[in-house]
Amino acid sequence: MQQTVAGLPGLAAASSAHQRRLALRERMASGPLVVPGVTDALGVRLAERAGFQAAYATGAGLANAQFGLPDVGLISLPEVADHAERIASATELPLVVDADTGFGGPLMAVRAARMIERAGAAALQIEDQEMPKRCGHFDTHALIPAEHMASKIAAVREGLEDAATVLIARTDARSVHDIEEAIQRAKLYARAGADVLFVEAPRTVEELRMVGNELAGTPLVVNVVEGGKTPLLGVGEYADLGFDVVLFANFLMRALMRAGHDALRHLAAAGETSSYTAKIASWEERQGLVHLADFMSAEAAYDQPWIGSVS
Repeated sequence: MQQTVAGLPGLAAASSAHQRRLALRERMASGPLVVPGVTDALGVRLAERAGFQAAYATGAGLANAQFGLPDVGLISLPEVADHAERIASATELPLVVDADTGFGGPLMAVRAARMIERAGAAALQIEDQEMPKRCGHFDTHALIPAEHMASKIAAVREGLEDAATVLIARTDARSVHDIEEAIQRAKLYARAGADVLFVEAPRTVEELRMVGNELAGTPLVVNVVEGGKTPLLGVGEYADLGFDVVLFANFLMRALMRAGHDALRHLAAAGETSSYTAKIASWEERQGLVHLADFMSAEAAYDQPWIGSVS
């Protein structure tokens, strides 16, 4: 059957963003939902093909992979929104977008949320750090007052164009104060309108258990950072501790970094790639991921004189 434009990934209209937002809510409710981070459209296609049910447009990954910069608040709102649109247009998966601090106060956060929502995001995440923010597993952070963050959440919740868009509130209070302060902030953010709570960087299994117990009743995110501050457990173990979403924000990027490093070292040392082909994606795998056959079929459908009518 000849392909037409209507079915081309990345060119045709994706399934309703509203429907993807509803799907994300359903998948979180039936968790645990495992969410890999992606840094580009090819990464989200890999996540989709691997069978994941949602993906996360990682802010750290955007800074690292697309700009070669550290995660220290150097990426602008238009860059984030453009990046989110490229990824969302390449997939049918619900996309969670890291919106950092919301890029300012409550009104700026509403503008940021609307731009990211219009880009196709199913969910967006904002955090309570001061600008410029820092990676949650770094050692130095500064926070805005909890009440200011609550005002920002309330404004965003009211300002979102689609009530189904999921609002995730992250607190980095564990790194600045202690786990008790982080839990109290998270409770306040839930009252302000957050749909999902994200206490970043608990240090021990007991702290994870405290978060799960104290914040039960609201969907919870745990961020798995290999080499970071939170204990590395299995998905089932996190679920038993009360977490509904298990985020592996930069696992894919780091795996690709190592694979690329090894491949380029081989090329530099050996001066050839023929002995390395079994370790890379085949030609067919590459073209399949970008749906080349569908595009060629659609091109053939339109590669003839048009005889229709505009009336």
